[in-house]
Amino acid sequence: MVVGLREIYRARRRLRGRLRATPIERSHSLEEICGAEIYLKLENQQVTGSFKVRGAMNKMLTLSREEMEKGVVAASSGNHAQGVGYVAKELGFEATVIVPKNTPKVKIEAIRRYGVKLVVHGEEYIEAERYARALEREEGKVFISPYNDPEVIAGQGTIGLEMLEETPELDVIVVPVGGGGLLSGIACAVKGFSGRIEVVGVQSVASPVMYESIRRGRIMEMELGESIAEGLHGGIEENSITFDICRRLVDEFILVEEDSIREAVRLLVYQQRQIAEGAGAVGVAAILENPDRFRGRKVGIVISGGNIEGELLQEILAERPGEKATYIPPRKVYKQKDEKPFQ
Repeated sequence: MVVGLREIYRARRRLRGRLRATPIERSHSLEEICGAEIYLKLENQQVTGSFKVRGAMNKMLTLSREEMEKGVVAASSGNHAQGVGYVAKELGFEATVIVPKNTPKVKIEAIRRYGVKLVVHGEEYIEAERYARALEREEGKVFISPYNDPEVIAGQGTIGLEMLEETPELDVIVVPVGGGGLLSGIACAVKGFSGRIEVVGVQSVASPVMYESIRRGRIMEMELGESIAEGLHGGIEENSITFDICRRLVDEFILVEEDSIREAVRLLVYQQRQIAEGAGAVGVAAILENPDRFRGRKVGIVISGGNIEGELLQEILAERPGEKATYIPPRKVYKQKDEKPFQ
């Protein structure tokens, strides 16, 4: 199945009335930094605190009665699990969710509230995913991928539709990227309307799997560093359709440092009164590191989630309480049109 505008519009019809069309608001503080018009798409205000529920619901609404009776299984570092749990509870069928050991407690507690069978397995996301795939084979459950599924991608693409309909004159859309489901969906929606609008993916330096995979032309496995953007942590499943979509449709990838992500979380709290988790704030971090890159343009940034540990948020805010953001020089950017990455 190819993900195009038709599939994304179908997803929106399925989701209408079940999930929120999240708000978009201007960020004057970021505009002062980079001399651009900045629009924040606030998926941290979605029903589960994250965009992930869109893809999970779109996929699960397409299941047959027989598949629903067998139940579903998912792997997640937190937000996708909440999305699957929410939908399973709404639709009335069983869900098993595998999470890695590095999943924040706030997300584990939220997952449990939906009544799913929760299993903690593996140090990193990719180990949890492999275990979930084994349960799929052994028990006949339907695996709900957080990214490697056309219906999941189409569900995430509804975010792109909403952004284009409310702010049609955008020049650039900046999107967090882990396994690439969100980035692929938004890229399919945006490029389906106009090749003029740039799509930029952002990862952390600690987990640059998609960045390095695109740069090297094949899906890579690599060691990951510690990051407060744990929602972007993990590998990409072999033969994932997101790799090809991102390679074909995404214009640029940016890596951001941990200090920039923390700065972005602070800015969103103090200047926007928005709580964002690290993974949800990386688009803002990209602006902080690369203000000149976006100067004079109309930029949409997806704030993909707000499920951050209370203790971590307090720690980040305590570092420089109430101060204006500081800026960190850009580290690594890879443009698709370049033969080689530049530093």
